[in-house]
Amino acid sequence: MSKQNQADQMRKGAGFIAALDQSGGSTPKALRLYGIEEDAYDGDAQMYDLIHDMRSRIAKAEAFTGDKVIGAILFEKTMDREIGGKPAGEYLWTEKHVVPFLKVDKGLEEESRGVRLMKPIDGLDATLERAVKAGMFGTKMRSVIDAASRSGIAANVAQQFEIGKTILSHGLVPIIEPEVTISISDKAEAEDLLLEAIKVELDALPDDQEVMLKLTLPETPNHYKPLVDHPRVMRVVALSGGYSRDEANARLAKNAGVIASFSRALTEGLSAQQGDEAFEKTIGSTIDSIYKASVAG
Repeated sequence: MSKQNQADQMRKGAGFIAALDQSGGSTPKALRLYGIEEDAYDGDAQMYDLIHDMRSRIAKAEAFTGDKVIGAILFEKTMDREIGGKPAGEYLWTEKHVVPFLKVDKGLEEESRGVRLMKPIDGLDATLERAVKAGMFGTKMRSVIDAASRSGIAANVAQQFEIGKTILSHGLVPIIEPEVTISISDKAEAEDLLLEAIKVELDALPDDQEVMLKLTLPETPNHYKPLVDHPRVMRVVALSGGYSRDEANARLAKNAGVIASFSRALTEGLSAQQGDEAFEKTIGSTIDSIYKASVAG
């Protein structure tokens, strides 16, 4: 029953997905934006303790519930820890009615043909087995597009769907994320090629399989509407990609059927130095603004 309820929430729920999955490479920056400089901790263990404290504080906030936050993407070390005295995935679903996902990629290869593919994901099957036991509904994996290269984008999307099929075989729903870099001069052309490549892969999926897509907010509103409407797509979500929260929300509101899955834009304005009242007010206001942009279409 829980899995069906979670699937229904992902397909039809009003709200957005919180990206709480900063990995080792991006954690120092995330902590710095949260008001914790690198000289405040000694080594990875303390660093991960601090980022877990930040994520837990967000997840336990009064406004962080399935009424507006329908899902959350977790870093592996977050999945393995507790929030509020319960395993993270269990806490999110049973206490907050937020559907949990796991980030599974291990970073990016060097740029080639205008894209950065994912590094090999060693031990993927074992990780997916752990994810199932930990109550994850699905996974997320990110690769990057830095130019409107037809061959590069086709390879990028093909890699995403190849790994996605392994994830599907474990009964998990993959969030496929081929991010288009927002600063490139040929962003619109890259988005045209990306739409084309994704449609090819979706059309090849069996009728009983669904994926989710996490895409950069496009230059042309509703550019990805064919993907929103595709029968093999459970949901299309958008990443903030370096846009400010205000700009990301404004762009998102112009795309019908697309909801947010923001990371940096979600934590913007939060600080370790804030007292509980100020923190709750800030995260509450943030959640409201991203929710409104997500349901605007």
